[in-house]
Amino acid sequence: MHLLHQRGPLHDLPDTREAYDAVLADVVEQALARMTPEGNLEHPDCTDDIGDTSLGITSLLALAWRRTKDPRLPEAVRRSLGFHLRERVYTEDNPGYPNLKIRDSGLPYARYVLEAGAHPVGDWPSTVWALLQTVNVLDTADGLVDDEQRAGLLEVARGYWRWLTEATFFNPQEAGNQAIGCVVGGLMLARHLPGPEGDAVRARALGLYADEIRAHRVRDRGALLPPEHGGAYDNNYGPISLSFLAQAHRVSGEPVFAEDGDALARYLDARLTGGGFDVGGPRYSEQHSGFESVLGLRYFGARIGSDLGRYRGDTRWGRHAVKADGGVDGHFAWMLVWQIQDTTRWHREPSPAPARHQLRAGTVSVAFDDRMTPSLVEAGGTYYLPAAVDRQHGFGPVLDGFLFCRPMGEVRVRDLRADGLTAKLVTKPVVGRDHVLRHVRSLYVTDGTALWTTVAVERLPGDPYLLAGLPYAADDGDRVRRTAEAAVASAGALRLSHPETRGPEHFDARAELTQEQAAFALAADPRGYGNPDDGWRHLLSSTALEAGPVPGAPDDLHVFAVRHGSGGPLAVSVERTEEGLTVRTDAFTAVLGAADERGEPRLTLRAVSR
Repeated sequence: MHLLHQRGPLHDLPDTREAYDAVLADVVEQALARMTPEGNLEHPDCTDDIGDTSLGITSLLALAWRRTKDPRLPEAVRRSLGFHLRERVYTEDNPGYPNLKIRDSGLPYARYVLEAGAHPVGDWPSTVWALLQTVNVLDTADGLVDDEQRAGLLEVARGYWRWLTEATFFNPQEAGNQAIGCVVGGLMLARHLPGPEGDAVRARALGLYADEIRAHRVRDRGALLPPEHGGAYDNNYGPISLSFLAQAHRVSGEPVFAEDGDALARYLDARLTGGGFDVGGPRYSEQHSGFESVLGLRYFGARIGSDLGRYRGDTRWGRHAVKADGGVDGHFAWMLVWQIQDTTRWHREPSPAPARHQLRAGTVSVAFDDRMTPSLVEAGGTYYLPAAVDRQHGFGPVLDGFLFCRPMGEVRVRDLRADGLTAKLVTKPVVGRDHVLRHVRSLYVTDGTALWTTVAVERLPGDPYLLAGLPYAADDGDRVRRTAEAAVASAGALRLSHPETRGPEHFDARAELTQEQAAFALAADPRGYGNPDDGWRHLLSSTALEAGPVPGAPDDLHVFAVRHGSGGPLAVSVERTEEGLTVRTDAFTAVLGAADERGEPRLTLRAVSR
């Protein structure tokens, strides 16, 4: 079973002029064959997200004409533009639309579904998308359309902007990507308006960004992020917001868009595995976007100096939107236009700078959540999620169903590189059910091929074990397949357990079920409306790797040691020395020393000669 949406890295898509010309040539041939006598370029199977699609194809035809001067295209552009202006611009209120501030305004808008009252809540983003298609056509249509048609298109763009910012509540779905897209539409529209009017629209767009988006940023893993459907970051929409921030910076030059894009890009870089897999989000936790994210990942990957294009995108939509038969759909076509116009090249090397919420080297990576607990582990081509025990999710020692990973105080982190090894030491104060404060020290070491994790905690009463992950997915060429298998070794006893109880609250990795499907089954609302992150938090138990203590550790400690990425024997010794707690494996020796004068943990590391 393969994951549906996470496919090949987006930076593997050719982005030469010749490659893009081939994409546009294919769009041209499909469009000319599809166009109806009325000028409609919509895919015949399109029913929702339809309001911008014909105009999106028109914008691609206009761009193709600029690059090739194909004599067939001017007439096609004029006819299809006429169709949109006649048939897809609505001025009567959509029955049931709940977000109007001014009724019967007469201002133009686009519909998510053409039938009156059928699905009116989608009209706000559909109008943003139509505005963006409109300004793209205005940017590229010089010499293609006459003055009358151009004036009509500009008037519609004005109206779209006013409907979005005056007649309705701004950003009613609390979707950062939609809101930033609207701001981009205003910035691009302003360039086509006469002086004072253009200045006013630009100022309004910048004000909306400052007051309605930036002022409401959400903090996660140390970063301030544009709010997305009530959360911080969504695996589908987060990179799309990055593309909108890139375009906002490109067209406005305003530093704020570069600053916020850099912050989002660094956050994304820290949470994304080296193999490009990721999971989590308040809207689509496992769904990845495609061409819609190329501009942002490429633009900001170059700015921060990291390989963001490793993001495994839905490459079925690698160039443009398509329907089930593979036929082109014009939805979001502006993203293809912008990435063609942008000359930034992919940055293909990882950032050399350590990041607090990431450990990464070679084919190994660990992403850490706000509490510095691993949220995703990658080793040996396999991806491990935090396992669940008794409603608690994470990695860490477990005693009688209590997971020791939630900090009660400051979490300390020390990063170190030495002898070809990359390491991170995380120290947390944790309080158990006995109200005793203990310090959990977790050492993560990688040589770029395997991950060694050693966890030490003041001795616990009873028989604790280390919760060491839920094997969930594995690389399979340009796809990611589900798995329940793990190449993991432990210095103590090791078992892979599965839930004994059936039901949606118990995730068995052996089932043909994805994390997102399981999360929506537990969410309050269905897919497309509910929050899968909230749903997943209701999980009671899951498949889990459980590792027993290391034999021979100091009597006052419980120590656990596992290695992800190799299933061979693991020999580990742990002892107290003058330097501190010394951990020896066949690959390295690490010393966890006493805290320095600022209370920060000390760590020394050296590789073992082989």
